[in-house]
Amino acid sequence: MFLTITTTGTPERPATDLGYLLHKHPDKSQAFSTSYGTAHVLYPEADTRRCTAALLLEVDAVALVRRGKGKGRGGAPDAALAQYVNDRPYAASSLLAVALSGVFSSAMKGTCHARPELPDQARPLRIEIPALPARGGPGLVQRLFEPLGWTVTAEPVVLDSEFPEWGDSRYVRLVLESEALTLAEALRHLYVLLPVLDDAKHYWVSSDEVDKLLRAGEGWLPGHPEQKLITSRYLSRRWSLTRQAMERLELVRLAEADDSEVEDIDNAVGEETEAEEKPTPLAVRRRDAIVEALHTSGAARVLDLGCGQGQLVQALLKDARFTEIVGVDVSMRALTIASRRLKLDRMGERQASRVKLFQGSLAYTDKRLKGYDAAVLSEVIEHLDLPRLPALEYAVFGAARPRTVLVTTPNVEYNVRWESLPAGHVRHGDHRFEWTREEFGAWAGAVAERHGYDVEFVPVGPDDPEVGPPTQMAVFRMTTEKEAKAA
Repeated sequence: MFLTITTTGTPERPATDLGYLLHKHPDKSQAFSTSYGTAHVLYPEADTRRCTAALLLEVDAVALVRRGKGKGRGGAPDAALAQYVNDRPYAASSLLAVALSGVFSSAMKGTCHARPELPDQARPLRIEIPALPARGGPGLVQRLFEPLGWTVTAEPVVLDSEFPEWGDSRYVRLVLESEALTLAEALRHLYVLLPVLDDAKHYWVSSDEVDKLLRAGEGWLPGHPEQKLITSRYLSRRWSLTRQAMERLELVRLAEADDSEVEDIDNAVGEETEAEEKPTPLAVRRRDAIVEALHTSGAARVLDLGCGQGQLVQALLKDARFTEIVGVDVSMRALTIASRRLKLDRMGERQASRVKLFQGSLAYTDKRLKGYDAAVLSEVIEHLDLPRLPALEYAVFGAARPRTVLVTTPNVEYNVRWESLPAGHVRHGDHRFEWTREEFGAWAGAVAERHGYDVEFVPVGPDDPEVGPPTQMAVFRMTTEKEAKAA
């Protein structure tokens, strides 16, 4: 999968300014890992008069099947028909669009700290894509790009030059040329329109895709004559998301026509209605309580033991006070989902250095867990059989010995307040037990005494005067400095 961006220049405005805009040095060849392969950036030519940057995406067909949704919702139809032999490694698609946004993210945003005057300058641009799926033919390619200021050449690719009677394929060789656009505008056009022309995405389209579309389409999508087609295809023809996007685009159009802000137009709902929001989910309250307790402890290096799909790790990454966050789980599937949630493959180097995910069982001691300021066991212990709790206790409190340990678990007394939970049932089918406040207090007190910790209990969620809070949290703190040094 291949794309080139070419610009020309003069001694006063050298073409090699393209390197500043892309944040990629023309004298270097660089490689970047993506979810489905490796993206290479190189410059076939780079001098004052002419500079070309090439993006070569090597797609791992096995990873595409294993990590994508080739057979399921939102998957590329070609991948569904032929799992390991398809056009995805060769034809421009959403894979290339995602690579563009990852490798050239600063260029797409229009930022250049070294030369801040460059991003706003229009320049001669020539973009070539040798193989682009075009469901709708060359005519649709022209209808999509020409209104944006591009001169479009879309040459159909024949199915087989040896058999001209077979006719043309659905692919075109695309050349876009313009002298009136900035590089950021060009990249945003490609990011949206490549998957639109392919009419498929390699990942499940969720509600956050609406925000991505509106960000990339800012300034050009609200007035595009093919706005409805672009929106529908980009959102994989999901009617609810398409309607949501179209409504927001109409607000943008009205605001521009009235020379006002979108917030001033979208003022039909009063503040009193906005205040009537749904209660904060218990999972969010639990994460907030954990983060607050970690702040109080002064922890900087944190273990999330039994991290699951990485929700807490994601929340901790947003706080610069946590310099190292380690997620541990016995399930490789959960760690894979966590990696996707965190976008580890597209994370910047500095951010990536703060987080690690690895597989491990809390029933065994693990030297990798030693030396941390705090450990979190959030909704973990109730998933273990009671006879295995002593092993977890020793692995965490006896061997790893972080200064602070946070343990949350359901309060079974509160279950009577869940109208949808039948009497006598636990909250989740995988829970081996659920404790009362007294039972949890007895266990936590004994653990603290055996291993040299103090413990206090914090309610999480509404603290019912009769049955207590829905979640109970124990905060263990190592008692003496001598023991902390020994750890």
